[in-house]
Amino acid sequence: MSAVVAVIDDLRQESDELDALVSELDGPAWLGPTPAERWTVAHQIAHLSWTDEVALLAATEPGRFADEVAKALAAPDAFVDEAADALVAAHAPDALLARWREGRQRLEKVLRNAPDGARIPWYGPPMSVASMATARLMETWAHGQDVADALGVTRAPTARLRHVARIGVRARDYAYAVRGITAPEEEFRVELHAPGGETIAYGPPDAAQRITGPLLDFCLLVTQRAHRSDLAVTAEGRDADQWLGIAQAFAGPPGPGRLPRAEQDGRR
Repeated sequence: MSAVVAVIDDLRQESDELDALVSELDGPAWLGPTPAERWTVAHQIAHLSWTDEVALLAATEPGRFADEVAKALAAPDAFVDEAADALVAAHAPDALLARWREGRQRLEKVLRNAPDGARIPWYGPPMSVASMATARLMETWAHGQDVADALGVTRAPTARLRHVARIGVRARDYAYAVRGITAPEEEFRVELHAPGGETIAYGPPDAAQRITGPLLDFCLLVTQRAHRSDLAVTAEGRDADQWLGIAQAFAGPPGPGRLPRAEQDGRR
């Protein structure tokens, strides 16, 4: 099995897991709040539906996708929320779920049939097919975490998290750049303990700047789904410590992140 096929298969499994989480919800549950400010469960699914559709547009009609990029540049702080709001306003939950299913299936088909070496334009640099599938998996997992948190569901971590971690590591310099900070020149060592007991490692073994911790916690950190103080991810070295405070696996401006769990509890 090729690496491209493997990550597309994992994307399907990640999507199916979230689908199972929301498919039996009643109407009021779809309108329940999630940890993302102002976003309901419906907003989370709407966002995934919209992003899948935009990715499909990028892969099949790059000229029209360029228009979407222009819209994003014109309103960088609003276009994501506006897209989610529009879909939630236009669709009842069952129709929204059907739209997400159809869109992700169409995208999967296009990714599986893409020619070798294909590059897909995006809001940042163009992406390979494998990178696009990995990015979609990362977003599906992260927004699925918001839904799970809203519903009080604890999801078992899977080996698919390795894709999320890989994006988080590769986006290290982006996290600095988007904040106007010069990234360190030296590579970091990242060692993460996966659910099956194996260690997933990135960077030179003898690097002075080191990150260690559970794979799940690292993924929650780089997707900004939990505050660093609530996670068992540790840094050795000043630069590594700084990175843990700004890490993000997603494109776009820095997110507000999440409050420490104690502060969240105090506001309820």
